[in-house]
Amino acid sequence: MKRIDAHQHYWTLGLGHNNWPTPDLAAIHRDFAPSDLAPHLAACGVVRTVLVQAAPNIAETEFLLELSQKEDTVAAVVGWVDVCAPTAVGELERLARYPKFRGIRPMLQGIEDTAYILQPAALETLDRVAAIGLRFDALIQPRHLPVIAALADRLPGLPIVVDHGAKPFIETGVTEPWRADMAALARRSNVFVKLSGLVTEAGEDWSVERLKPYAAHLLEVFGPDRIMFGSDWPVVELAATYERWMEAADALTAHLDAKGKEAVFRATAAAFYGIAD
Repeated sequence: MKRIDAHQHYWTLGLGHNNWPTPDLAAIHRDFAPSDLAPHLAACGVVRTVLVQAAPNIAETEFLLELSQKEDTVAAVVGWVDVCAPTAVGELERLARYPKFRGIRPMLQGIEDTAYILQPAALETLDRVAAIGLRFDALIQPRHLPVIAALADRLPGLPIVVDHGAKPFIETGVTEPWRADMAALARRSNVFVKLSGLVTEAGEDWSVERLKPYAAHLLEVFGPDRIMFGSDWPVVELAATYERWMEAADALTAHLDAKGKEAVFRATAAAFYGIAD
């Protein structure tokens, strides 16, 4: 199977775009470029990736888009726009001239106001996102799930994907209200989810068994046709290697038939982000 990694990052710290990762995160506090990821892609049969922003500024998004023009493995770029700024729609339309620009990701997890994305200015911007054929990546925590449900109801034409399963509290074993809220969100047909980021939420002593209840719930309520694998590389290296997380993802989806696995590891991401074979 030719796989798509629906969530990975590159950064060059010396350019000043990124104030994260910080030095205390020694495993990932360095530059990461396509040459660093290439061996992992080859080892895991991944042929295309979705490159996702990691800093809330336009400069980093432009850096990623320029990089994507030179790197064939990058099939799509998810950038950042200040969704509440008067200039947001103009920025969207300018960035959309890049052929691999596919959507935006406001970094909602770091914003204190849980309902930030439901402000009129943000809704106006996201309505335009949908109108010009782009997507919305939701970088959220469990507290945001009812808000994203409300957003999906307000803008049913907006394709939404929840990054990292909304970061459930795996390390402490807490499942509610994440389980109920995720099931409710899955009833919105325009919402998808990424099977990504779970190992870092589980901590360094993570195991497939500890991840299984969370992954199983996502698969049950969304189904393979609305779930896409993502490595979250290089952030995943805080808890695992790329290869170990791929092995874990294979184990977590081992009960699926061939069509289901094809969906999780390729077809869902290809359809959502408009990635052609």
